Amino acid sequence: MAWLESHRREIEAGKLVVFLLDECHLLWGDVCGYVWGKTNERIEVPIVSDRQRQTYFGALNYCSKQFLVKAYPTANSENTIDFLKYLQSLYSEQRIAVFWDGASYHRSEELKSYLATVNQDRSEDTWKITCTRFAPNAPEQNPVEDIWLQAKRWIRECYHLCRSFTVVKFLFELVTHCQVFDFPKLSMYGLFSQIIVDQEAAAITDYRL
Repeated sequence: MAWLESHRREIEAGKLVVFLLDECHLLWGDVCGYVWGKTNERIEVPIVSDRQRQTYFGALNYCSKQFLVKAYPTANSENTIDFLKYLQSLYSEQRIAVFWDGASYHRSEELKSYLATVNQDRSEDTWKITCTRFAPNAPEQNPVEDIWLQAKRWIRECYHLCRSFTVVKFLFELVTHCQVFDFPKLSMYGLFSQIIVDQEAAAITDYRL
């Protein structure tokens, strides 16, 4: 990606931290999945409630591959801003670049106002937080989707331990927060790779305040 290449020195020097960000809505029903059993017997997994839901914001540090997760009641502008503040608190001395999808709360007036305040009186190249959107309806561009899928798959394999939604959330956070992920898809935006084709680069749009 041209933007990453143009900021190579800052990224290598640790002055600019790049995050791939996404949200996950964990449902009690996610415990259900494919399990082995006899073909002539019906397999049932007891479900106490199908209304329990937990939203997680997750950010993958593209260089270190460490994944940061924080739980919220729902995904909205307020919680998006809070999560950005959380990332800032961890990297208070560095600038932050966020790549995410075009969810409404990623482009709301509240968020734009917050970014304008954070980046006030700074030139674009020195913004504290820079946000770039992936192409519309293209989850395959964000490797974080694969992390959520991997975590849910692991929970399904451990369904026998999930006697309550509290346990489900504990296990989900255990296998995601502060864990390091490294799989092929994480190289699709290789920092300084020349492999990205023109049409893929053109498919990514960004917004500026």
